[in-house]
Order: sequence, then structure tokens, then C-alpha cells
Amino acid sequence: MKRTAPMAPKRTIIPPPLKPGDCIGLFSPAGPARDPGRVTDGIRLLRDRGFRVKSSWEPASRNDYLAASDEVRLNEFHRLWADDEVHALMAIRGGYGCLRIVGRIDMKVLAKRPKMVIGFSDITVLLNIICQQTGMITIHGPVVTSLARSDKESVQHFFSLLTGGIPECFKPVQLEILRSGTASGVVRGGNLTTLVHLLGTPWEIAWDNALLVLEDTGEAMYRLDRMLTQLHQAGKLRRLAGLILGTFDPGNEDTFAKLRLQHQVWERVLELTEEFAYPVWGCFPVGHGQRNYSLPIGMEATMDGVTGHLRFKHVT
Repeated sequence: MKRTAPMAPKRTIIPPPLKPGDCIGLFSPAGPARDPGRVTDGIRLLRDRGFRVKSSWEPASRNDYLAASDEVRLNEFHRLWADDEVHALMAIRGGYGCLRIVGRIDMKVLAKRPKMVIGFSDITVLLNIICQQTGMITIHGPVVTSLARSDKESVQHFFSLLTGGIPECFKPVQLEILRSGTASGVVRGGNLTTLVHLLGTPWEIAWDNALLVLEDTGEAMYRLDRMLTQLHQAGKLRRLAGLILGTFDPGNEDTFAKLRLQHQVWERVLELTEEFAYPVWGCFPVGHGQRNYSLPIGMEATMDGVTGHLRFKHVT
């Protein structure tokens, strides 16, 4: 099986913003979308905002954890990327499966035809590796099945990023500054479970000088503790410039359980990073809940400890 050897990007590539009438290609690199209503609601919202949609999606016909075979999922991705009508690629759903195909993606082809890649959860694999190997900024944002169930602020933030480009400053509300300080680095990360599964592989993310964003859902505290401890014992946390914690929820609607888990994660992270003294933020609006703001992965930024703003360094 042919795998693409890792390559180092020579420069930062920011895909052009979209405009009404542009086409968004929908792809399924991981798990199947079992709820047709969520897919159609997401597509409807994209079309209501003036975008055309290209997709070969069909409701899952079998009880499997993958949307299709590795070959079919990989070919779909390459086909949409090669399509001149498609200006951006948006994942239909996360789940699991990106790790099985990422090594066979032709990164050189991607670098020659910059397009937005959008998703989160298991799509964390593609967002970080495409960015690291091509220099192309990717978007940690909604998948199709989560788009219509995001709150109004998240939806507006998503479409503003698509059409207006990367803002100068991101001003999250209700941010918790768990450890003060100002730090500059490169925005990386996403789903904690997915990132830990990349350890020891050629597709491990670049930890050095990272402003690491972490979020997760449906994981008990002991599992989250185990993964965070593994990152610490593997020496990854000491290499960061700063740490940004999104939402950590138990996968249910119990408000007390959510708050308790969130604070347990904060306490453990502060314990593990005490010796490093870099800034740590909590309650950042990124994750599997209704509030999931979109972030540019690979963008240089500064965590401003005075204002609580994330300031992006624009490439000229």
C-alpha cells in the first residue's frame, strides 16, 4: 500500500474565501451519517446561504462504523479536490476512519490547488496533517450533521470565516483564564482522543510552539485523565506555547455532570502543566456541543492574557 512520505511546507497557504454561488464538496472520510435529517438540514443551511453543494452521500445501508471502504472514501476525497467546480471540502460526519486513509492522500496535489477543508472530531487528523505537510490553513469547524444544530453565534462565525477570511482577533465570551500570561505560537489540535491516537505514527501533530486546542465528548474522567497523562509522560505538553481547552462533556444533557467534568479536566491539566508556566484557557467555545466556533488550524496567533483575545498574525 502506497503511503505519502511526510513533507515540510515551505510557506503558509491561506485558501481563498468563498463567495455566494461557490460550490462546497461534501465528503465522508470517517463514519457513516445514520440520520438523514441531520444531513439534509445541514445541506439546506449551506444552500440558504447561497452555496452550491456537490455530494454523493447516500443514507447508510448497513450497520458499519465506516461510511465506505478505505478506497471509496479516499477516492471521493481526491475526486472532489480535483474538481475545478469545488471550492471547499466539508466533512459530513466524524466518528472514526481518517487515520486509515491519511497516509494515502496525495499532499503534493493538495498543495497545488488550495481549498478549504472543514470539520472536527475525527477530522482532526486531516486538518492537522494536511496543514503540517502542505502549509495550507484548514478549518476546525462544523461537520454537515452538526451545522444546523449549532447555535446562531457558531453558525454566523462559521459563515463569516468562510466568506470574510480569517479575522484579526477572536473574542470568546465566558472565557476562563486558568493560568495567566501571553504566548504566541501556531494553532493546532482538536479532539483529544484523536490526537492521542496519532502518537508514535508518522502523522503525529507538531507540538513545538503550538497553541494546542483540546476538546472531547463521551469520555469518562478517568479516560481523559489517562490521555492527558500520556501526553505529559510522552513529553508533549512541555513543548507547547499555550493550551486552550474547549468543551469536555460526558455525552449527555446532565448540566451538573458537564460542569463537574469540565472542572475536573481543568484541575488535571493545571497539575500536569504546573512546571511549564504557559497560559491555559478554559471554556473556549469549541467542541461537540451546540457552541462550536470555527478556528483556523495552522495559523500563527497570540493568546492575549490581558484581554482574553486570540489574535491572529496575518500572512502578507
